[in-house]
Amino acid sequence: MIPVFLFLLFLSMTAVPLRAADNENQIDENTDPTEVISKANADIKTPLIFGDIAPSRKRNAVPCTATGCKWPKSGSYVYIPIYISSHYSAAERNIIIRGLVSFHSSTCIRFVWRRTQSSYLYFYSGTGCWSYLGHQGGLQPVSLRRNGCLFQSTVQHEVNHALGFHHEQVRSDRDNYVQILTQNIIPGKEHNFMKVNTNNQGTGYDFNSVMHYSNTAFSRNGQPTIISKDNPSLSFGRAASMSATDIARINKLYGCCE
Repeated sequence: MIPVFLFLLFLSMTAVPLRAADNENQIDENTDPTEVISKANADIKTPLIFGDIAPSRKRNAVPCTATGCKWPKSGSYVYIPIYISSHYSAAERNIIIRGLVSFHSSTCIRFVWRRTQSSYLYFYSGTGCWSYLGHQGGLQPVSLRRNGCLFQSTVQHEVNHALGFHHEQVRSDRDNYVQILTQNIIPGKEHNFMKVNTNNQGTGYDFNSVMHYSNTAFSRNGQPTIISKDNPSLSFGRAASMSATDIARINKLYGCCE
């Protein structure tokens, strides 16, 4: 019986990009990624930083910028091997695949089935929604819990972390655009709002980024924890998919137009 997914193919040592089955039922929907991640990770006991990022395996925890954390480029493309746990159903696997394939049409990132490569992303149903930041080497887990994390926005969010991108609201110049209301943050969650020495690739602050948390992220009382300085009533952090700026950053970091 033929599986709904394409097997890994190699032609002249070139990997054929991943594709999703066109006839597979879609159970994805537009859902606030902040809400999804917060709910899925609420009871996680293992240490995560910024809500859904696993601490770096490397001794030197330097912020992931333009150097040291990129996946290698081969010619015009960045081929990233992936493996998806067999514990997912066919429909669940296809949501992950569709999320990955969404990078193919607008960036030089190409996700391919792992064959023997030592470095690869391993998607599995873990304790919540989380990823490492940037290329770590070896088997690099990306946790997308069944019945909680399987939405295109969440897949894109965690994969952007794996590519080396941080949350928008912690970028180095965020104080020019947002105000963090610490009095509304759940005690013990303040670290999720620390600024990071990010490389913003020359792009502007983006309230529509799939990497931006919502106004009430980690709120203790339902009141905003993040507000726009220009428009305090602005609603943000509910992107259903990557913004044009998200895509531009990937292309700049990985030299997709070179």
